[in-house]
Amino acid sequence: MTHKTLQANGIELAYDEFGEVGQPAVLLIMGLGTQMIAWPEPFCQALAQHGLRVIRFDNRDVGLSSKMDTHPVPNIAKLAVLSRLNRKIQVPYTLHTMAEDATALMDALDIDAAHIVGASMGGMIAQLLAAHSPYRVRSLTSIMSTTGRRSLPQAQSKVFLHMARRPRNASPEALMRYSMRTWRLIGSPAYQPTDDELREKILAGYERCYYPDGYTRHMAAIMAGGDRVSDLAKVMAPTLVIHGKQDPLVPVEGGIDTANLISGAKLEIIDGMGHDLPKQLLPRFVDLISSHIKKTI
Repeated sequence: MTHKTLQANGIELAYDEFGEVGQPAVLLIMGLGTQMIAWPEPFCQALAQHGLRVIRFDNRDVGLSSKMDTHPVPNIAKLAVLSRLNRKIQVPYTLHTMAEDATALMDALDIDAAHIVGASMGGMIAQLLAAHSPYRVRSLTSIMSTTGRRSLPQAQSKVFLHMARRPRNASPEALMRYSMRTWRLIGSPAYQPTDDELREKILAGYERCYYPDGYTRHMAAIMAGGDRVSDLAKVMAPTLVIHGKQDPLVPVEGGIDTANLISGAKLEIIDGMGHDLPKQLLPRFVDLISSHIKKTI
């Protein structure tokens, strides 16, 4: 599908959309270092068939959106130490900046308010949108995300160490091995793709854009964000929280905490799901999200 671009918040954002312009808008926000194509087209098309205008976009520093290459690449190990010491972290941009990108995208598309759906880091951005721009958010769906509360269980150590060692200048073959290992570690244990399916997915991302510096700056933004406990108490939008019971990267306790902090939130824990959007669960995601949205229309 051919993407479009527009100017928003002083940068260029790549996006595409499904459904009719006059229908209620759904804005999909993807996660850490991940391009908008991680929202599968069949998922977007299925949501659009429920009478919705579905918009997905590349966050800043990823995919075909503007790269923040005038900023240095942060030293994640150093930031991790400073974070544990509760020291202030200087980063190129924050999750709040990325939330501002999303509202600027809505402005450019003449959308007053939208149903916001965020996955992982995208869920964090969506939470901030709902907390600080309440009149722009008709409903919130937070998928495999968290509140950032320090006392919550963290990523499994083998997953964290693997992702912290993301190669920067490796051969295509080494990058493919690394990515295959990543998705096998964090993916849904009950819904594993075949090796061929996984290679096709990874290759599509590499061919579209490979930009590891953006991944590192995204990670720095997450680390600098702290927790959103006080933010989530402000959320007024009807909220659905979806989380995998077997998520090894953002453990399910993060989703439970999110739902507990947002008044009236509905929590859906999916057995066998990890930290991905497996094709077998797409119909369930569509049913959950479209039903949630229809209750607010």
